Amino acid sequence: MGRYLIRRTLFGILVLFIISLLTFFIFIKLPPGDTARRLAGKINNAQVLAQIRHNIGLDKPVWVQYGRFAKGLIPWPGYWLNPQVYYSWSNNVVVRDEIAKRIPFTAVLTLGAAVLWLLIGIPIGIVSATRRRSWIDRSGVVFALLGVSLPIFWLGYVLIYIFYYRLGWAPSNGIDINQTWWTAIWHGKYILAWIALAVTSAAFYTRIVRGNMLEVLTEDYIRTARAKGISERKVVYKHAMRASLTPVVTMLGLDVAGLLGGAVIIEKVFQLPGIGAYALDSLNGSDFPPVMGVTVVAALFIVVANLIVDVVYAALDPRVRYN
Repeated sequence: MGRYLIRRTLFGILVLFIISLLTFFIFIKLPPGDTARRLAGKINNAQVLAQIRHNIGLDKPVWVQYGRFAKGLIPWPGYWLNPQVYYSWSNNVVVRDEIAKRIPFTAVLTLGAAVLWLLIGIPIGIVSATRRRSWIDRSGVVFALLGVSLPIFWLGYVLIYIFYYRLGWAPSNGIDINQTWWTAIWHGKYILAWIALAVTSAAFYTRIVRGNMLEVLTEDYIRTARAKGISERKVVYKHAMRASLTPVVTMLGLDVAGLLGGAVIIEKVFQLPGIGAYALDSLNGSDFPPVMGVTVVAALFIVVANLIVDVVYAALDPRVRYN
């Protein structure tokens, strides 16, 4: 296991390097036009454009430009998202501070939705599998199909229209960046966003759990347990459910890690000041350092989640061994 963790850690570092390299070339070198001219707006003065290029380092060789950003990705005090490099080109705000301010809002959105979709998706999947071809199973299948098919932005706007504009049950849309995340929870600002994000994910989890449970219930050890006279409840919830839920661990880890990198659509629909909305606004303004910072932070979440998932998977399933 030790050698495996070392290999995975080195592989994760390689992945982060590749992602940072691709992000740099996609947003700095490949787009048509001049980055300095886009930042200058209507100003076409050659002297002003030259000063902008000098200020943000665009007048240096490409490997020097990338090296400045890559150096800021080293997870070490003073290097990680170095404020001398990672600052907004539009308002000079330090990227590290902005991400630290916004990530609690994204974390609350992600974790709250994750709890909700697990509470919905897993029970529906288990009941559907244990009562196959019943009306409960058919209802679960319909829910899964609808949840997978509905666009998340459309569902968000429908929830806002019904529960805010028509019924008046939900609070107004949007959270102030200076508002604390627990105050936002207390005032119910996350409820509709949690529901919109959870419905689609719960549908996927319902399908996965149902399919895995149906497969596990046909295994030889399940038939043996039943032949020994073990109660059906114990067979399902002690033997079958553990084997059925191990793939869910992989999905949950990657889903949560991906959303921690910014649930862009939901954050924009519900006007949440998370890091996904921050990255999108920066992208629209050709503000590269925040885009680079958020992209690599999101990639770091996914790399770490992959590593944790592998360890937890081995703990849940004794048949899995890593060398």
